[in-house]
Amino acid sequence: MSLVSPIGNEPVGVLFGGPSPEHDVSILTGLQVARALLNVGQGPIEAIYWTKGEQFVSVDPALEASAFLEGPPRGAKELRFVAQPGGGFFMSKPGMLGGPKERKVELGALVNCCHGGPGEDGTLQAALDMAGLPYTGPTAAGAALGMDKLAFGAVAHAAGLPTLPRALVVPGAEAPRWDDPPRPFILKPRFGGSSIGIEIVEHWADVLRYVQLGGPHASRGVVAEPYRAETSDVEVAARAFPTFSLSLFARALRVSGSSPILSYSDKYLGGEGMVSAPRELPAPLPGEIQKELSDAAASVAELAGLRGVWRVDFLVDDATGQWWVNEVNTIPGSLSKYLWAGGAAIDFPVLLADMVEEAHRRPSVSWGSAGADGTALRSAASIASKLG
Repeated sequence: MSLVSPIGNEPVGVLFGGPSPEHDVSILTGLQVARALLNVGQGPIEAIYWTKGEQFVSVDPALEASAFLEGPPRGAKELRFVAQPGGGFFMSKPGMLGGPKERKVELGALVNCCHGGPGEDGTLQAALDMAGLPYTGPTAAGAALGMDKLAFGAVAHAAGLPTLPRALVVPGAEAPRWDDPPRPFILKPRFGGSSIGIEIVEHWADVLRYVQLGGPHASRGVVAEPYRAETSDVEVAARAFPTFSLSLFARALRVSGSSPILSYSDKYLGGEGMVSAPRELPAPLPGEIQKELSDAAASVAELAGLRGVWRVDFLVDDATGQWWVNEVNTIPGSLSKYLWAGGAAIDFPVLLADMVEEAHRRPSVSWGSAGADGTALRSAASIASKLG
């Protein structure tokens, strides 16, 4: 199988890692993407590793995961990133007189494989926008919304989608009256992935104690919602380019003896990240519920203006037929390649090639200064007078 690159002979960059609790999973996704592109002759591949120490280095795209156990692998070459027009990634090279000089790493597009942290919360996206470098995945605004569980829940609720109530937990807050009798609470970091730092707490006093004690996952805020043990996690991947399409629905299965919620270990520690996590695929959903979830996934895509491949997670009560939008993962593990199977099958390299083409055809942002014609400046009095 061979694909024609939509960007000609310019290298495709694959960026992975980053200062995030999901650093290791991001490496797995990035290496899968790089290997898939190499295997089909997509063209030159530039693998860029974002270290835990927030440095960028160029690495061999054919490396195995074990090469990153101690940080940057042997042979890594340091890169400098410039977030301004004409910027991007630059590599040092020996100058003619022995002094260091730089060459720009020319990239047709960048496949963003960074999960969590600044790679998925809009920080990286905004920097790439400043540099004018096309990239896959969410825009800065879409990434920020998807990472903020409180904001995303509010937006989904305002759009009429079924959601569970959520509350930002602050010291001394009174317990919300959501259910009678009250349910246990599920606590989630306000900003973070779908399974790291998740806790089930029975009593509100313990919720407040958890927030007061803090910790790496609670430092930027904690969101509480009622815990519904009778629900199961159902997920679907979606993309908007070249046309809107959905993957199969999958029901995540919990490992025997694990916690009552789907943990980070359940999802990611099976050897290949999300690819090897236990699940029912396709999920045995009644046709009516599947239609409702499909419509909801399309609504989420419109609300966040999503690009690339994303995953929408639902909570489903099979006994009653009730369901709720849980969250959106704008850069899912393995880019959800495991969900594009059966009647929704898309070869992974094709999925990636379409993402790269979308990065060019659907720019992440377009700025303009229309209206800034100097009228306000000409009519302004002195700055001193504006200070009173």
